[in-house]
Amino acid sequence: MNKYELAVVVNAKIEDDERAQVIEKVKALVERFGGSVTDVDEWGKKRLAYEIQKMKEAYYYFIHFESAAEVPGEIEQRIRIMDNVLRYLCVKQEA
Repeated sequence: MNKYELAVVVNAKIEDDERAQVIEKVKALVERFGGSVTDVDEWGKKRLAYEIQKMKEAYYYFIHFESAAEVPGEIEQRIRIMDNVLRYLCVKQEA
């Protein structure tokens, strides 16, 4: 099992409960492919470095999880088509 960190940038124009649902869907994806979520770090609303889809601010979340090596690719394929996710990045953490 490898350790990964998934950064998710979520649309700031949606309601709090919708934003929570987006993060729950991502966590469910990790678990569906056999991974286990260890931590969810919410950074809150931050200013973007550049405008994305005419937005200047977004919510940042960092999801730490453990999984097999092929799981991040599967998760990224599904996050890519999710509404309200502006950007995402999954990186392997060194042990």
